[in-house]
Amino acid sequence: MSAHLAHGLGTEPVDPDWAPLTDAEVTDVVGPARVVWRSPRPLSAAAVVERDGRRLFVKRHHVTVRTLAGLAEEHAFLRHLRERGAPVVEVLDAAARGEWTYEVHSAGSGEDLYRDALSWSPFRSPTHARAAGEALARLHLAAEGFDAPRRRVQPLVASFTVFTASDPWTALSRYVAERPHLAAGLAGFPWREDTRRVLLPLHERLAPQLPALAPLWTHNDWHASNLLWGADGQVTTVLDFGMCDRTTAVHDLATAIERNAVQWLRPGYPVCEEDAIALLDGYRSVRPLSPAEAAALPALLPLVHTEFALSELGYFHGVTRSAENTRLAYEYYVSHAEWFAEGDGRHLLDVVAHAVGTPADQLGRRV
Repeated sequence: MSAHLAHGLGTEPVDPDWAPLTDAEVTDVVGPARVVWRSPRPLSAAAVVERDGRRLFVKRHHVTVRTLAGLAEEHAFLRHLRERGAPVVEVLDAAARGEWTYEVHSAGSGEDLYRDALSWSPFRSPTHARAAGEALARLHLAAEGFDAPRRRVQPLVASFTVFTASDPWTALSRYVAERPHLAAGLAGFPWREDTRRVLLPLHERLAPQLPALAPLWTHNDWHASNLLWGADGQVTTVLDFGMCDRTTAVHDLATAIERNAVQWLRPGYPVCEEDAIALLDGYRSVRPLSPAEAAALPALLPLVHTEFALSELGYFHGVTRSAENTRLAYEYYVSHAEWFAEGDGRHLLDVVAHAVGTPADQLGRRV
């Protein structure tokens, strides 16, 4: 087993898919430097490095995952946000070296309290949840006016094109056809049947609100581990825009609830209802939801993960070539949506709907 372990798709650490960054490697990219901390995140190799007494963040991608052109899309968004006063890291450089693509950012200000937290881990307190909601709303206000088109086709982007379409089946067929690794990975699963059975009915509930949702470039991975924190419990820096794309504000808000309030890696999927409400209250204290956004939020929750799950599936099948992770990504695509139909999942939708004033029968309550 490697001395450096990464987060897997369960609760136990695993050998990383990508070799960790070394001092020699980061020196080649940023000049004389040494690695002081390596990230356990699994989809790239990343580290905090020290150069001339200053800390930087360096991330390495395989070229099949991010090209310089692919990085330029998210870096342009970051620059727009900084110009609007958002507390995001500064893009310092991007470089290609053979089969690898590197990006270099400032390290940001604040304490990385959740840097070892698994995906879908809860906040430490409702105070953090509320602060995260406030920070997300401020980010959305800063994002206004950034009118770049959606990102090019590439792995590991949390887009929102399939279930925002008036004809989601045609949009999904196109999405799959544009991604050969995904198409090949789906071949062993009943994805057409499961999509029709589980996901298309969810789209029918969301569809009436879609025309009123304004497009917006969004973060799409709003988890406590992608935030730095001040001593007062407020968010001081927002990190990791690797999954960003042009979606909608309420899609990003639904993602934040899904990422932080449901512990998908724990048996029984424990729900932290208090965090969901605190995050939502914090968000609305800065940026109130429109009527369409309020109605869309609980309808979006069972669907918000879908395109990233498909993107992960293509990545695991075609890039890292892990049959087990491909299977788990498919399970993510279907079973997370199914979970919201009853029990704790159904209750969470009711809680969110009540908080934003959406009638329960609008969510298609089962009788």
